[in-house]
Amino acid sequence: MRTVRRVVRGGVLRGRSAVVRLLRSRTSQRRWFQALVVAALAGLAPMSWLWLAAGDRVGTVAGAPAAPVGVVFGAGIFDGKPSPYLAHRLDAAVQLYRAEKIQAVLVTGDNSRTDYDESTVMKTYLVEQGVPAGKVVEDYAGFDTWDSCVRAKRIFLVDRAVLISQSFHARRALALCQAAGIDSYAVGVDEDPNATWYYGGLREIPGAAKAAFDAAFEPDPTFWGEQEHGIGAALARPR
Repeated sequence: MRTVRRVVRGGVLRGRSAVVRLLRSRTSQRRWFQALVVAALAGLAPMSWLWLAAGDRVGTVAGAPAAPVGVVFGAGIFDGKPSPYLAHRLDAAVQLYRAEKIQAVLVTGDNSRTDYDESTVMKTYLVEQGVPAGKVVEDYAGFDTWDSCVRAKRIFLVDRAVLISQSFHARRALALCQAAGIDSYAVGVDEDPNATWYYGGLREIPGAAKAAFDAAFEPDPTFWGEQEHGIGAALARPR
């Protein structure tokens, strides 16, 4: 009889233990699911902010309003030539200049070492395409989008501009330049989807989070330097 009781009691205890483990497992799964939902929402929030901040101020060359300055963001150089994506940005700037929608161009890129000079390559390309050299101003310290925007405002005294980049980056550039105090419209250059295009789109997810931080806290750029009046001089020159 005692043996039977022990068997029954042992079975009940094992059953209770299994139920507890199941409940704990479900609780753990629910918590993991909730954590994933929170993480997903946190990741999407900056992207949503970019879309809301940009509104309808991202478009094409044809739809761009007139502004004194076009700002072209760096996008890599190879053997002293613009990367294909950078060349397409510069081509859009040429179109805007020819259409008299911009009167000067600020090329902002990375010149953090002597053997890599995005801004000079960008200016050379524009001049080869017929933009007068005196209408192109170089920012050698545009190390990222926020640096380019805040330096355009504070160093080069740009108040209103058309920003030129690929479509996946244009909204971030617009939101950051607006946050820096520049009345902006962005031209998004379209590209055929390929590995580079998809990579650029994926980079915008962490890029959006950094942009939200930059817009909220307005950190100093990597390099300040003295105010430069090249844009004012370029605007004063005849076409």
